[in-house]
This record gives sequence, C-alpha cells and structure tokens, in this order.
Amino acid sequence: MTHKNNHRLRIGIVGAGEIVKRRHLPALQRRPDIEIVAVSNSTYESSEKFCNAHAPHATPMTNWAEMLAVPEIDTIWIGTPPYMHSAVTVSALEAGKHVFCQGRMAMDLAEAEEMLAVSRRYPELVTMLCPPPHGLRGDLLVQKLLAEGVLGRPHHLRLQSLNSAFLDPDAPAHWRQRIEISGLNILTLGIYAEVLQRWFGDITGLFARGKIAYPMRQGYEVIMPDLLTVLCRFGNGMEGVLEFSGIDAHAPSDRLEVYGDLGTLTYDFGSDVAHAGQIGDRALHVVELTPDLETDWHVEDDFIAAVKSRGRIRPHPDFEDGVRYMRVAQAVADSRARNAWVEITPALP
Repeated sequence: MTHKNNHRLRIGIVGAGEIVKRRHLPALQRRPDIEIVAVSNSTYESSEKFCNAHAPHATPMTNWAEMLAVPEIDTIWIGTPPYMHSAVTVSALEAGKHVFCQGRMAMDLAEAEEMLAVSRRYPELVTMLCPPPHGLRGDLLVQKLLAEGVLGRPHHLRLQSLNSAFLDPDAPAHWRQRIEISGLNILTLGIYAEVLQRWFGDITGLFARGKIAYPMRQGYEVIMPDLLTVLCRFGNGMEGVLEFSGIDAHAPSDRLEVYGDLGTLTYDFGSDVAHAGQIGDRALHVVELTPDLETDWHVEDDFIAAVKSRGRIRPHPDFEDGVRYMRVAQAVADSRARNAWVEITPALP
C-alpha cells in the first residue's frame, strides 16, 4: 500500500470509549485530512451513539471484523482494553491496514511478541502504541539532565505510584482489576516500566510481591493485586524499588527519586517539576522546564505523519518498545507465581 503526502486517511475505530473521546478524537477532528469511516464499539447501540455525537458520516458496525473488509479504510484505531489488542492488530495488519493501538500493548508477553512478529512481516504498514502521558511534558528535560551527567553513575532508584482508586471494598471490580480483560497489566506497572526504561535503559531482573486487600467484589474473585512492590535491577547496574497501590488514601502524586555517585534527581509526575542537586550543593533546586524542552501531546499527529511519510518516519512507542515493557509485566507475574527472582531475557532480535 502506498500513500501520497496529501492522502486523506480513512480510519476505522475499534473501541470508542472515554480514552478515544477525550484524548484522541479532538486531535483527529482538527485535521481536514482525516475521515472516520466506521466505528465498532461494545454494542451496535453504543457505536451508533458515538457516530451520532462525534462522527455523523461514519458507519456504526456490530462486529469490528467487518471493517477489515472495507477497502476505503486504511487505518485501524484500537481503543479497547488489552484483551482485544492482539486479535484486532494481527487481523488488521493481515488485511493491509495501518494500526494505532492503545496502551497497554497486550494481555501478556506472548501476545505482544506475536504482534511484533506480524508487524515485521508487513514493514510497509505503520504500527504505533499510545504512550502514557506520565512524564511526557518533562521528558526532554529529564533526558537532558541525564545526558549532562547530573547523577554521575546512578545506583538507586525509587518510584511511588499510589492512589485510592480501588479503596472502596464494596465497589464492583473495575475492568483494570479483571485479568480476563486487562491481562497481566497491574495498576500503573506497565506505564512506569515504559517511562523508566526510556530514561534509564532496560530492567534486567526483578522480584515482585503483591497483596490483594479485597479479594471478593460483588461476587467477582479478584486475583490481581491491589498493592504491588517490585525490587528490580537495570542493565546499567542501578537497583530500583517500585511501589504501586490502588488502596492508599490521601496518597501524594506519583514521584520518582534517582540517586547517583555525583547527584540526585527527583521528578513529580503530578506537577511535572524536576529537582536536582549535586555533591556540594546546599539542597536540591528546581530545574526550569524551558519552552524548548517542554513536550506537548501530539501523538495523533506523530502517527499520521509516519503513515504519510511512506516509511521515512518511525513513530514511538512502537511494538518493540511495547515488548520491552511487556517483558517487565510478564516477569512480575512470573516472580509472584514462583516467589522468586526472575531474570528478564532479551527482546526479540
């Protein structure tokens, strides 16, 4: 399939929930070169409701597989939970469609590796995963500080991601707590594995412990942890402690602390404020996030530019990035099952 730079991209949306409506749709609707051709949501009625409200010229569909046979559609936009990602992605690629897929990439590592393998069979088709917004605004600032050696040699990392989303024991199980829908994607583990590995390199081994505070929710047996602690090692030798919780009342905003032999770096994910200091400084100081280093959300534009570039642009996160963080999610599940340290094998070559 070839695309000219002025090609009008025709999109079929699979899964038109809140994340699509709030995060992706506004950017897509601003572009005159985008047309939403078809929508398949959980039911025909919800597909029709979405089309009436947001894409009046689009066709609501009951079965997402129907849109793969529509020749006018060249891009499949996946907004479903993880349990559908692999099947829709593989089918779309085999039907000759570009794929934008919501994160988390897949239910487990095996599905993620299959998605990557199939994408490599169709190099002319663009594949991209939705990145997390966490740390996006200050991403270039953090990478600049690390490149300048503010830490020296990093030796210790601590991440806290705590909230009270699942604190009410009488609430029904959220879809993120249902392993048959979310897979091995526990709390914000995959999100921060993606962020941390982008900044500090691969996690190469870990030991994980989890706690289920409320195992029964309105008759549903929850087997995914409400609380997760991960001890990990990075490829550069740094040790890490990662703490995740959905049952902590009045928790502070997500926070990262990194310590090295020359200095310290902290990052508040709620405010996107970084502090840094080196040996000899009296205290940590705020590092200014200047306009030239501030990163805005332009995910949809990145994907569209890659499609129109005819292979010249490779958008990130790609499926290789996804396999990297799914390796961590799989290792956490394996470690919990074995109650043992797990070495993480390299990604597919």
